[in-house]
Amino acid sequence: MWRSLASNALTLFVVLLVLAGGVVMWGKRQYTTSGPLESAICLRVEPGSNMTRLSGELAASGAISNPTLFRLGADYTDKAHLLKAGSFLVQPGASMEEIVDIVTRGGRSTCGTELNFRIGVTRAEVMIRELDPETSRYVEVLAFDPADEKAPDEYQRYRGLDDLRYRITLAEGVTSWQVIEELKSADFLSGEVSLLPAEGSLAPDSYEVAEGDDRAELIAEMQARQADTLDRLWATRREGLPLASKQEALTLASIVEKETGIAEERPLVASVFINRLRQGIRLQTDPTVIYGLTQGKAPLGRGIRQSELRRQTPYNTYVIDGLPPTPIANPGSASIAAVLDPARSEYLFFVADGTGGHAFAETLAEHNRNVARWRQIEAERGAQ
Repeated sequence: MWRSLASNALTLFVVLLVLAGGVVMWGKRQYTTSGPLESAICLRVEPGSNMTRLSGELAASGAISNPTLFRLGADYTDKAHLLKAGSFLVQPGASMEEIVDIVTRGGRSTCGTELNFRIGVTRAEVMIRELDPETSRYVEVLAFDPADEKAPDEYQRYRGLDDLRYRITLAEGVTSWQVIEELKSADFLSGEVSLLPAEGSLAPDSYEVAEGDDRAELIAEMQARQADTLDRLWATRREGLPLASKQEALTLASIVEKETGIAEERPLVASVFINRLRQGIRLQTDPTVIYGLTQGKAPLGRGIRQSELRRQTPYNTYVIDGLPPTPIANPGSASIAAVLDPARSEYLFFVADGTGGHAFAETLAEHNRNVARWRQIEAERGAQ
């Protein structure tokens, strides 16, 4: 009898063990396989939250099927105590394992609200943007010019968000003076910049920053990126260019940057200036004249006078030979690449063509015809 009882107990134990193993395997499969989420969501984890509260929110939003398994999985992998506050993008079909990793791995928020302080060629703009999880694109919800407009009341509400991300964006062609002046209006940064950075030394790019970051350290990062870009492109430059140094390349790139806003034109515009330098022809480019008048501190706001085209300044390429002494703006990597590997052409002239681009010419006679067409377009527009 006792032998029979022992045998039955052993059988029951084995059955229970098999069932337990099956439950564990089922739970692991549920934890690691694709989840029920049908469209991306921006998951906000409040400061002080925990896995219990988060699992309930995830279940309510349809992101997980079993809150208990979610919590057990986080505990089992020893990640429950690593929960981070912020806003995190969760993609459709994300498993519970992937969601736990997203909210515990650290780093900054991957979705939610972003403050983008954009420094453009003519003005700065503060933009508050929110990421649309389904399209992974930012939607602008607020914008204003910090120099000319008072910040809306709603701006302060956004500034109070714990997971607000900050970004500084420099447009191609901004001057160093503009960058320093505009950064003074970035009220989420700290510190001062004591020296004006050399013209051309700042990389037009997007910089993720945090509230309280130091302005001088940000400028140093901009300079480091520009130096790295120039070093990399200079090392691969075409042989035989009439550019004696990286500084000369940077100067010519800044002129190309100010002459055209069309990406595919940059190598052609660069070829015109390279051909002129090779043949000893003066560059005769208006942006350098304007920089000699304004020192990059403001747009000229009017046409160049004939007397200014004849005025002797170090930047007036109508009266000086070769390049001006410094860059006239901060060029982007595409313009630097264009002057170090320009298009192969015989062009010596270009003028606006009325479409936003330029008409190029090899001879003065052809150029004069292009200029006449442009003058006619200007006259027609003036009449309208």
